[in-house]
Amino acid sequence: MSAPLLDRFGRVHRYLRISVTDRCNYRCVYCMPAEGLSWLPREHLLRYEEIGRLVGVFAKLGVHKVRLTGGEPTVRADIEALVGAVAAHPGITDLAMTTNGHTLARLAPRLAAAGLRRVNVSIDSLRPERFAALTRGGELGRVLAGIDAALAAGLRPVKLNAVIIGGENDDEVLDLVRFAGERAPHLALRFIEYMPFGERWHRSVPSAELRRRISAQHALEPLPAPAMGDGPARTWRVVESGLELGFISPLSEHFCATCNRLRLQNDGHLRTCLAHEDTPSLRDLLRAGADDDALEQAIRAMVMAKPEGHAALITGGVPFEGVMTRIGG
Repeated sequence: MSAPLLDRFGRVHRYLRISVTDRCNYRCVYCMPAEGLSWLPREHLLRYEEIGRLVGVFAKLGVHKVRLTGGEPTVRADIEALVGAVAAHPGITDLAMTTNGHTLARLAPRLAAAGLRRVNVSIDSLRPERFAALTRGGELGRVLAGIDAALAAGLRPVKLNAVIIGGENDDEVLDLVRFAGERAPHLALRFIEYMPFGERWHRSVPSAELRRRISAQHALEPLPAPAMGDGPARTWRVVESGLELGFISPLSEHFCATCNRLRLQNDGHLRTCLAHEDTPSLRDLLRAGADDDALEQAIRAMVMAKPEGHAALITGGVPFEGVMTRIGG
């Protein structure tokens, strides 16, 4: 094992998110325009063997937690082969995936067998028509079936991710708490503040406001603050159901000071901060013949240059750079 992967602020990085594709079978209103995006040419995407090799380098640098994202990771062919390759790396002890759940009913058993430990499913509404509108064509029934399949396959916990947008779905917060509470403790719920990329098209709702609304109906007790590396959510428990309820608040409650996450984009760029995209491409180094020592040196240099944080706020501030489908969230 090499020395810890430190930045200049003393943050130790043990968590790598990998976007395996920019393609998606949904067109969520907060993620991309209605007309969609121009997908990257396939030859620009990291190949599975390239991802596998980079995971090996990161594992030697102390990374033990990996999350596969997209776009939508399950639209990439033979995704369970990549799951198996990543899970087989010594040192990777926690392998998860974030998905929209559209094909999870079919894939969950195969992903679990390949080595996936847990899954986050995006679900921003429990009303079929609204869900279809927010995702521009998504089918709520398929996602619900995917959640059931993930639980049946033994993926634990299954976490539901709900991006809350003012005036569009914030009236469903209590409905989501009830739905998840009926399936606790194997199901957890995360409310995520809407993050503006490029321009602000929707209204973010502060997590404190969501907690106020929920606590008016349900007794909440705070859970211990997560250790660095356990994720950005501030967690509470709904007393009557035992539901673990998390709030991810990148705008109203910045967690940059404890950020230990790195994001490997599908084009090979290592994004050290969600808000900034000015990093070189590890893909280009790989294809130029760099050995593992050269890759390690490049990664260390990028992480050492990681900014202290971002400047986006609930209202105003500086929007995040780039396109979410290429970053992986």
